[in-house]
Amino acid sequence: MSSPSLPSEFRPPLPPFTEETARQKVQATEDAWNTRDPERVSLAYTNDTVWRNRSTFLHGREEVRSFLEGKWDRELDYRLRKTLWAFTGNRISVKFEYEYHNSEGQWFRAYGNEQWEFAPNGLMQCREASINDLAIGESDRQFRWDR
Repeated sequence: MSSPSLPSEFRPPLPPFTEETARQKVQATEDAWNTRDPERVSLAYTNDTVWRNRSTFLHGREEVRSFLEGKWDRELDYRLRKTLWAFTGNRISVKFEYEYHNSEGQWFRAYGNEQWEFAPNGLMQCREASINDLAIGESDRQFRWDR
């Protein structure tokens, strides 16, 4: 049976974050996103999560899942690295880079920053992402690991 202060749906580590737990949360997020599994990734967000991704605004876990399906249908061979930038209380800021190619074979590296806010149960309730893409040649790729 769940504790009244901790809902049955939770995702440790929980806020307030320490440097160690913030780094764990960032690594867990990177690992999940690199699976490119929209269902798995969407479960890390509250049912009423609010997102800004570039100029797209999303509300709720189902919109996030649908958005991620489309993203990974277009962004092929996606590989991501996230780095902790700052943290306090229930908030974490990260910088990231990811690479992907489109259906025509053009490779891109995307750079950006994300601001995350977490509910007490460790699920992300708000995500704001600013992202810029740079077309690169296949020979310029840096993220070449296999999953």
